[in-house]
Amino acid sequence: MRTTTFQSFGAPESVVSLDEQASPPLTPGHVRVRLLAAPINPADINYIQGVYGVKPELPATPGMEGCGEVMESTSPMISTGNRVIFLKRGGLWQEEVVAAAEDLIVVPTEIDPMQACMLGINPLTALLMLENFRPLAEGECIIQNAANSNVGRCLIQIAKKRGITTINTVRRSELFQELEEFGADHVFVDDSDLKKHVRNVELNPALAINCVGGDSGLRQISLLAEEGVQVTYGAMSKQAIKVPNGAMIFKRLRLEGFWVTKWLESNERSVVQAAYQKLAEMVVAGELTQAIDTIYPLSSITEALAHAQQEQRSGKILLQMEG
Repeated sequence: MRTTTFQSFGAPESVVSLDEQASPPLTPGHVRVRLLAAPINPADINYIQGVYGVKPELPATPGMEGCGEVMESTSPMISTGNRVIFLKRGGLWQEEVVAAAEDLIVVPTEIDPMQACMLGINPLTALLMLENFRPLAEGECIIQNAANSNVGRCLIQIAKKRGITTINTVRRSELFQELEEFGADHVFVDDSDLKKHVRNVELNPALAINCVGGDSGLRQISLLAEEGVQVTYGAMSKQAIKVPNGAMIFKRLRLEGFWVTKWLESNERSVVQAAYQKLAEMVVAGELTQAIDTIYPLSSITEALAHAQQEQRSGKILLQMEG
């Protein structure tokens, strides 16, 4: 089978190569999966560069999420022909993988593998931040920055289904129409006029989703309702948020952080399965879609990695594993 590997950390398009190796043996309690598709995420790029939260032993095969079809199974949990996604991060940019049955989640057979391969990180992150930090009733409001990110687009769609109003901030007005087509209720440029725009629509967000930090995160804090919660899952600006004392004392705000990898590690399989089931059902129903820019064959891994690092893209870069 063909697999991608890197022997050293560095620029992904320089250090990742496509190699041939023997298919791994199937052992008890494990499943052989033929990979169908896998995305190239920012976390994958950081993983190859050696700056991700976890460093692999080298040589390593990248690929933190993907979708495949079961070829063989020695476990009663998983059947041949099942379509699956992976809980265990890493090693999915290859044509076959042998995985422990408990590291797989069965998804509906009719799900589009190009969408299913992206379920692992961004949609789950959006769902959990919406559900786990501040109870939200239909009609309540949230605010998020970098709303054109993949997490942001997922959050818009999930909130829309639940009747939750979204205030979405972005760096440029050219993105407004795109996000409105995804179901965004309000879209504003993330600048010094943001507070005025939000006050004009008379909304008080109960939950803020922050992946930028710095001044953008501070603007969210200034707009949060009393006893609101800000959840930070990224730091695109690489700037800390300087929180005014008054916001903590008089508005009684709560600041939280979230990393989906830790959530997966700390929750029982049944809880994880239930979360992914919600998302898979939305995908099959056409209620949750992630934008795809280009699908590359695995043989074009170098070109795919270069493209994935370009800022101006219309969606995710995917790898399709040929048979």
